[in-house]
Amino acid sequence: MQDFRLPELCRRHGPRALGCAGVAMALLMGWKTAELFLGSHMPTAQPAGPVQTVAQVARPVVAALETVPVEVLRGETLAEAVQRTGVAPDEARRAVDALAEAMDTVNIKAGMAFEAIVRPNADDAHAQLVSLSLQPSPAKAVTLSRTFDGALTLKEMEEKILDHTVAANGEIEGSLYESATKLGATPAITAQVVKLFAHKLDFQRDIQPGDDFKLVFDRRITESGKTVEVGDLRYAELHGVKFYRFERGRGEAEYFDENGKNIKGFLLRTPVDGARITSKFGLRRHPVLGYTRAHQGIDFGAGTGTPILAAGDGVVVESGRKGGYGNWLRISHSGGWDTGYGHISRYARGVRKGMRVRQGQVVAYVGSTGLATGPHLHYEIFQRNKRVNPQSAKVPQGTVLAGRELKAFKAEKAHIDGLLAASGTPQSLAQAETAKSLR
Repeated sequence: MQDFRLPELCRRHGPRALGCAGVAMALLMGWKTAELFLGSHMPTAQPAGPVQTVAQVARPVVAALETVPVEVLRGETLAEAVQRTGVAPDEARRAVDALAEAMDTVNIKAGMAFEAIVRPNADDAHAQLVSLSLQPSPAKAVTLSRTFDGALTLKEMEEKILDHTVAANGEIEGSLYESATKLGATPAITAQVVKLFAHKLDFQRDIQPGDDFKLVFDRRITESGKTVEVGDLRYAELHGVKFYRFERGRGEAEYFDENGKNIKGFLLRTPVDGARITSKFGLRRHPVLGYTRAHQGIDFGAGTGTPILAAGDGVVVESGRKGGYGNWLRISHSGGWDTGYGHISRYARGVRKGMRVRQGQVVAYVGSTGLATGPHLHYEIFQRNKRVNPQSAKVPQGTVLAGRELKAFKAEKAHIDGLLAASGTPQSLAQAETAKSLR
């Protein structure tokens, strides 16, 4: 141990040495204290191998944190889901009680995911909840975290919801669905596009890789870009065919070509998606009865349960069992036109006599009831109660806008065309209108 010779320092430097002496005394006391603390833990003769420092000897053992992803199961409460992270039941309940200040913790849907961070406890069967993070809605995030004093603190962050009109200009790569998804369209928007062009194009033969297409649609998004809700498809273009959405005076939206002609025919030619004609209108040998008689409709082969669509706007006038037709449905349309649907397996929910339906609405499902050898739809068209050939019947065409409606349509068309001009080259997606906060 080195001799600091404190008296000599004081004599040589007088009062100014007092400060130095105090520091030296503190160092001496600290050294002695360390010797007393270590005692036998630090022998004078150093052993072979690594030497532990004081910090290494005194460091406490802390259990590592674990991240536990959880998904709420069917019929499970949020508290039960939290308990599956390994925490005690009472701690899970306290966590849910705290979350209730920021979200609905009762009406929880199966599949909702959250993430918990826990600290296992070697002396206890249950872990300690350190934090819990979940997102009750696309625009809202909630975090529950434990502070140093053991309390649970709740934090919530909610983004603004913005209105956007999106103009997308792309090329077909793979399917239309895949290509539209890359440009921000949702399955609901793509389904609308397919339904519009089904009257004009064969998607298996007419659509080729590299074909240009354009879409304009509304959506609501968070500030970070997550889609909360998809709005209306305002425009679609494929193979040079253009459809503009326009609301008429009655408040009902329809789609028109660039000249203001309604693209929707009065009646659908094919009221079953993807079906093939298996029997035409006219004389034929009945497959069940075995003799020749008039076939007063056309048959569409399709699997049992395939949706049947209302061929046009109208009112259900017959719904029930009808001889060889099996389960039968008849819809009355304007202008003396009716359509009939036979061999139905079941009716869509709510479909009954007196119900008003819209063109393209699912009204029933394909079956094989009545005189049928297999599942198919027997489809008939009546003109003033007389059956006519659905393939050659001269049904009315779509309406053409005129007067004030045509003027309003042209204004909407000019607006859409301006958005498309600003959307740039293919594979681009433009937020074509200024976002508007709804909060």
